[in-house]
Amino acid sequence: MQFGPSFGWLKRFMPRGLYGRAVLILLLPVFTMVLVVTVMFLQRHFEGVTRQMTASVAQEVGFVARSVDQAPDLAAAIARGSNLSRNLNLQFDLPGAAVTNSRVFYDVSGRIVADELRASLPLLTAVELGDLKQVRVGLEGPYGPYTLTFARSRVSASNPHQLLVLLGFTAALMTVIAGIFLRNQLRPIRRLAQAAEDYGKGRVTPYRAGGAAEIRSAGAAFLDMRHRLERLAEQRGLMLSGISHDLRTPLTRLQLSLSMLSPDMPADDEEIAAMRRDVEEMSHMVNAFLAFARDAAADGATEKVALLPFIQRIIDDAARAGHQIELTTANVGADAQATFRPDTLRRALDNLIGNATRYGSRVRIDLSLSPRVVRIAVEDDGPGIPDDRHEEAMRPFSRLDPGRSRNKGEGAGLGLALAADTARLLGGQLRLSRSADLGGLRAEIAFPR
Repeated sequence: MQFGPSFGWLKRFMPRGLYGRAVLILLLPVFTMVLVVTVMFLQRHFEGVTRQMTASVAQEVGFVARSVDQAPDLAAAIARGSNLSRNLNLQFDLPGAAVTNSRVFYDVSGRIVADELRASLPLLTAVELGDLKQVRVGLEGPYGPYTLTFARSRVSASNPHQLLVLLGFTAALMTVIAGIFLRNQLRPIRRLAQAAEDYGKGRVTPYRAGGAAEIRSAGAAFLDMRHRLERLAEQRGLMLSGISHDLRTPLTRLQLSLSMLSPDMPADDEEIAAMRRDVEEMSHMVNAFLAFARDAAADGATEKVALLPFIQRIIDDAARAGHQIELTTANVGADAQATFRPDTLRRALDNLIGNATRYGSRVRIDLSLSPRVVRIAVEDDGPGIPDDRHEEAMRPFSRLDPGRSRNKGEGAGLGLALAADTARLLGGQLRLSRSADLGGLRAEIAFPR
C-alpha cells in the first residue's frame, strides 16, 4: 500500500548515465543557492535600500508640497515651488501635465517606490514610472494639480542587476569548472565499467586502477578478481590435461592385465595386488585433483585461531601417521592469535609436510610472528629444489627430477600449488628457499595477521 503522492513519473525525466546524474546533483544545489540569494537580495537588501531612498525623496517632495499649499496666491505658489525644487534637484510644473499610474512589468523596484510615495504623501494622485530614467508624481493643491519630476536614480539603487549578473556568471563558471573536475573523476569509473564489460564478453582489455581512493580500491579488486579467474581457468585446463595424462598409465596397465585374464589362466595373487595398486593409485590421483579443485574455489569464512594449538594439532596428527616433526617458535606466546581459514591452511600445511616427509628424513616447522604478519615454514633435509626452478615447482602438476618425482612416492604434483593458492587466498604468498640448518627445501607461507 502506497501512502502519499507517487513521484515515479520523475524517473522518466532523470538522466540515465552516472555523469548526467552527477551533473544534476551538482547543478541543483548551485542554482538553488543562486535563486535563494537573489530572492533574499531583492526582498531584503534591495527592497530596504529602495524604501530608504524613496522615503528621503518623499520628505523633500512633501516639503515642497507644503510650501506650495501655504502660498498666499498662485504666483507665490509657483515662485516657492520653482525655487525650492531647483535647490532640491526637482522639476516643478504648475499647472502640470496629466500624470497616470504606469510601470513596466520588469520594473521590480517600481512597485516599492510607488507604495512608499503613496504612504508618505497623502495628496499624491498618481505616480508615473513608465520612463526608467525619471519619476513623475502628480499632486493636488489649492491652486490646482501640479507635478514634480526627479531622477529615478534618487529612489532606486543604481544598476541592481549587476549583482544578479555577477551571481549568474559566477555560478555558470563554477559549474563548468566543477563539471570538468567531475568528468575527470568519473573517467576511471567508466574505464572500470568498460574493462568489466569487455571481460564479461571474453575480451581482456588493458586496465590500470586510478582515480580516487575508493575507485582505485574497486579497480584493484577487479584486477585481482580477473587474475584469479584467469588462474582458475588455467588451472582447470591443467587439471584436465593432468588427469588425462596421469590416468593413462595405470589404465593401460589395467587393460593389459585384464586382457591377459582368461578362465583357463586365472590371475595369481601378484597380478591382483598389482591391479589393486593401480586402482589405489588412480583413486589417490583423483582425490588429489578434487582436493586441488576444492581448495582453488575455497571461500569459507575466516575466524580468529590460536596459532600454537593449531600447529600442535597438525604435528600430533602427523605423529600418529609415523612422522616425527620438530617445532620451533620465535616470539610466539601461548595466547597468540591470527585470522585465517583454518581448514584451508591445514590442508596446505599437510601438503607441505607430506612433501617434506616424502623426500626427507627430518622435518621441522618454524613458526614466527610479527605485529602484522604470520610466517609458517616447513623445512626438510631432502635434496631440495634448485633456485631457478622455484616458480616452476609451484605450478600445478609440475614434477621435478630427479629429487622430487612420483618415483619416490604417490603424488600428482599439486602439493606446492595448493600451498601457493592457499597463501594467495589468505592475502599472502608462498616462498621457496633452501633451509639454512637442514639443507633441504624451506617452504614458507606468509600472510597478514
